[in-house]
Amino acid sequence: MNHHVADSIGTIGILGGTGEQGLGLAYRLALAGEQVIIGSREADRAQQAAADLKRRDVIVDGLANHDVATSADTVVVAVPYAGHRETLLALRDRLAGKIVIDCVNPLGFDKRGPFGIVPQDGSAAEEAAAALPGSTVVGAFHHVSAKVLLAEGDLPRSDVLVVSDDAAARKLVTALVDRVPGLRGVESGALRLSRHIEHMTAVLISINKRHKSHSSFLVTDLDR
Repeated sequence: MNHHVADSIGTIGILGGTGEQGLGLAYRLALAGEQVIIGSREADRAQQAAADLKRRDVIVDGLANHDVATSADTVVVAVPYAGHRETLLALRDRLAGKIVIDCVNPLGFDKRGPFGIVPQDGSAAEEAAAALPGSTVVGAFHHVSAKVLLAEGDLPRSDVLVVSDDAAARKLVTALVDRVPGLRGVESGALRLSRHIEHMTAVLISINKRHKSHSSFLVTDLDR
């Protein structure tokens, strides 16, 4: 990968930041001291979400998705999978030169429960990389429950698997995860592994429904 990767995360923008997952990540990242911008297709929805978080003693800004893509240094993609590729293609030029963290899980649901959908490119993160040739894509934050992120109090200990074909970006995002109390970033390898990571979310949803829990992953036998 030939992109130059910045030496810091800088301002974090969240596309789809008014959904539960995006809003939860915005809340926890802002609590950790990061500068965060919430994005939405409509600026007023983003501004309302930012105002709601302000009542929880965190300060974030709210802008339309295209303004977030322009203003932020690092961008998190938390849009529904149905609009994933279309959203990224529309913002391709604005996202060029930036780290793009994709946390989208392509899942389906039927009477037997959740299951993984296989995108044409193998995974949502690989789809993002194909749509954004000028960006550096990292897969992360797939397995932390939105309800847990939005709940009051400390996060339970959880590991966040971080994958990318760019080692520098992978290290930066892993360090970002580590700054969120309760979370630990685990560098996990190449971006193609995202197809397995994303589909494991279906297993977690099934476990949580069966056991009425909000479990996540912990990786054993690591020295950090």
